[in-house]
Amino acid sequence: MGEVLLVGAGPGPVDLMTVRALRAVESAQALLYDALVGAEILDLAPQGCIRIQTGKRAGRTSMKQETINRLMLRLARRGLRVVRLKGGDPSIFGRVGEERAFLQGHGVPVQIVPGVTAACAAAAQFGFPLTHRGQARRVVFTTARLEAGKLALDWRAAADPEATLAIYMGGGAAQALSEALIAAGRAASTPVLAVESAGEPQARLASGRLDGLGALCAPVNGGPVLIVVGEVAALADGALDSLAFDGSPLEQRTA
Repeated sequence: MGEVLLVGAGPGPVDLMTVRALRAVESAQALLYDALVGAEILDLAPQGCIRIQTGKRAGRTSMKQETINRLMLRLARRGLRVVRLKGGDPSIFGRVGEERAFLQGHGVPVQIVPGVTAACAAAAQFGFPLTHRGQARRVVFTTARLEAGKLALDWRAAADPEATLAIYMGGGAAQALSEALIAAGRAASTPVLAVESAGEPQARLASGRLDGLGALCAPVNGGPVLIVVGEVAALADGALDSLAFDGSPLEQRTA
């Protein structure tokens, strides 16, 4: 029996990988990687390593989770060191719990290797904190999942003015998010950021108010969009003079 490593590749650039993640990829005999993992990281795998792209992009055709699970099991049973490579951190919306439980249920040894998640990468890249004394005492990591055109989550807890919301995969639901958060009690004037391709050299920042979030996020270039809601968003570099992704000026919150 081989083993499976569930590895976080970080937000994109190879120099934001952990040393442990780097070594895992360099020693992989089989590499199952998500769509957001770049060529620079894939090139670290040794020659002869089996490489399989597993997809997993929201709203697009991708490999089913059951298929990925069975594939990892089959490769591990061949005695291989299997690296399941995920963007960001595997424990944040990476289905690491499901995969670990499946593999361990079939007797496969599993290691989990953490990675830098998009919210932390965006905060570092654009110079704002996720927590801040007197403004943000807690951080909520969540996603914006739509069911029949409506948000699937209860957003009342997000009305807390001292909570920073880091909303993954939220670009397509930006308008619905704005309406739901305001209806739940969050102030319409709350500062917001939209970061496309956080951590990458080509990352883009747009800033504005919660009541303009829908316009802020459209259009985008196809990269994953992270939305940050909270007072800390006003502290980002360029937050008071940035534009929507389409280049149009936005009403900005004064410092």
